[in-house]
Amino acid sequence: MKSEHGLVLGKFYPPHAGHHHLIRTAAAGCERLTVLVSHATVESIPMATRVDWIQEAHPDARVIGTIDDVHMDLHDEKIWQAHVDIFKAAVPERIDALFTSESYGPELARRLGAVHVEVDQDRGAFPVSGTAVRADPAANWDFLEGPVRAGLTRRIVALGAESTGTTTLAEALAAHYRERGGVWAATRCVAEYGRTYSEERLRALQREDPDATWGDVRFTTEEFPLIAKRQNELEEAEARRTGPVLVCDTDAFATAIWHERYLGDRSPEVEAIGSALEHDLYLLTDHEGVPFEDDGLRADEHLRPWMTARFEAELERTGRRYVKLQGPHEQRLEQAVAAVDTLIAAGWHFASPLPEYR
Repeated sequence: MKSEHGLVLGKFYPPHAGHHHLIRTAAAGCERLTVLVSHATVESIPMATRVDWIQEAHPDARVIGTIDDVHMDLHDEKIWQAHVDIFKAAVPERIDALFTSESYGPELARRLGAVHVEVDQDRGAFPVSGTAVRADPAANWDFLEGPVRAGLTRRIVALGAESTGTTTLAEALAAHYRERGGVWAATRCVAEYGRTYSEERLRALQREDPDATWGDVRFTTEEFPLIAKRQNELEEAEARRTGPVLVCDTDAFATAIWHERYLGDRSPEVEAIGSALEHDLYLLTDHEGVPFEDDGLRADEHLRPWMTARFEAELERTGRRYVKLQGPHEQRLEQAVAAVDTLIAAGWHFASPLPEYR
């Protein structure tokens, strides 16, 4: 028989397959489920982020967060009471069942006036822990669900002026990491939506005038926020499926520069969209040494030096980490791989949680 109201609580720092198994088991065993994210202010993944990650993975549960800056000591009555007071303040309604995978579960359930339901305490179903994930996310990537992957993947953006090899570079870079196998085989490359949009605009114009060319297409400022938002949406979708690295063939930050290129001024709206997602590394493809090729959607070769300079100036102004790629394609790919490998080698840095005394 199902319990009326179930509770799952934990740090979820970060959420992993064991946590999701616990939550899904609890959801199947009660009419309604509350998941409580217990966050200490020393921890480096924000509480709101973890709440969002769990809510996305478990849309039918109620997910809330609370601040708990009390360390754990199973032998200290005052500390026990402090934790219980925090939990009851966050979830004041009656709790019928507490679902845990922890040895302290029965005692906590007693103090909350709930029945304890043990779920995979020996971690036999999913041999993973938050400590292991924090130590090496890549090694534990298969235990992470889409929202957490999106939050932890290293996002790499290739950008540059027209006909400077950004798409070729991005696709080759993603292929390089896929060839490493394992979790890296899932490495995705986010396509440039602006290119797709441009093709559609030209086709629409040619339906009215079969002789129309790219030089006849005129953009309005209202189109660029649409392009930037769609670029972000595509990136977020791929980020949930990728491996520890996600390669992006441009991003919404670059869209703001393209707005300048076509309309002659800046767009605060597009720039705001371009700041909505964080990226770990930009790869700027230099125009020098790359022949201009008109593929039917390109024009104004003379603007390439200006575009390269604008990209570099904005990368510098906004403090984004970037590498300028030069030379033939093979050399640029080597430079890109070296930069990404350096980023990966630096690892993921998580603040240590509060100590636990058992």
